[in-house]
Amino acid sequence: MTPLSWIQICGYDALWPDRGSVTELPDGAEAAVFRTFEGYVRAVGNVDPTTGAAVLSRGIIGDRRGRLVVISPMRKEAFDLETGECVDDPELSIPVYPVRVVDGTVELGMAA
Repeated sequence: MTPLSWIQICGYDALWPDRGSVTELPDGAEAAVFRTFEGYVRAVGNVDPTTGAAVLSRGIIGDRRGRLVVISPMRKEAFDLETGECVDDPELSIPVYPVRVVDGTVELGMAA
């Protein structure tokens, strides 16, 4: 298992339930960070693989076939927030980042 370096993203309370936020990562990539109404925090790559547009943070959180997904605002594909797999087209996927909440602060794990 690859060791992780944890970076602070924001305060947990700064994330609105069922709305995305975007953060720039140290490698220049963007992550879309979501807090669900149930209180879970998830982070995925922000780029829609079908268009190349950095828009997934603006997507809608929902349920597709029993899976927690973000639906792209561009072409409406649904991406699983746990695995990154596109529910509509298994050939597509997005990166998924480990996240945790420590003392009210959201942290994202990057390979060390």
